[in-house]
Amino acid sequence: MSSPPKLSACIITKNEADRLANCLRAIEGLADEVVVVDSGSTDGTPDMARQMGAKVFHNDWMGYGPQKRFSEDCASFDWILNLDADEVVTPQLYQEIKALMARGPDLPAYRFKLRNVYPGKDKPRLWADYHNYVRLYDRRKVRFRDSLVHDTVDTKDARVGQLRGSATHFSARSYEHIRQKLDSYTNLQAKALKKPAWAIWTRLPFEYPFVFTRYFLFRCHFTGGWDGVRSSHLAAEARVKRLLKILKAQKELKVKS
Repeated sequence: MSSPPKLSACIITKNEADRLANCLRAIEGLADEVVVVDSGSTDGTPDMARQMGAKVFHNDWMGYGPQKRFSEDCASFDWILNLDADEVVTPQLYQEIKALMARGPDLPAYRFKLRNVYPGKDKPRLWADYHNYVRLYDRRKVRFRDSLVHDTVDTKDARVGQLRGSATHFSARSYEHIRQKLDSYTNLQAKALKKPAWAIWTRLPFEYPFVFTRYFLFRCHFTGGWDGVRSSHLAAEARVKRLLKILKAQKELKVKS
């Protein structure tokens, strides 16, 4: 009878000293090693990670997908639990992954939900929105996409399991932090996405009300009160900015050519 596979937890960081400790504490005893790939922190993040038992590597920022792939390459073991520094595994998910690894996974990849938390709050709101991503997987069979913008695992035709437990996602320190993250993300998208100018101009007048309504009503941000209004506004604002940035990038490309 073969022994259960060992597990590497892989985390990419930059200036996460205020959040990384919660992430690492939540997986103590779950992973056989913790790999932290830092891209140039100035707040002591690498030292904190080492003090908490992680193996720390430096790699200049390469974009979301390439940075995640670099962390996979740094791992000693093929089974990967991939987390961000602002994600905290819940006790339910911890026990579920522990039991799964002990008996040996049947599938090459597993999804679990990342439930979002508003800035300044300590738990998700009622009907909190979430992302359902593959974060537990065998790197020999599936890996992160080599994309600057999309940090998702490319599962190709592989069967994917769904875990019941979830992780809590403390994605932003403040609402200004949300705006900064969205600005950074849309800057990358504007360079990567190709859309006809006429299509962008057609969408532009409707983008804000459409996105705000989608977030506030259909993603249930109405349960968050004023926090829900602010979050929906920032999402809609970012989508409008993305369209404008794409137009600007196309204009600059034409000037250069």
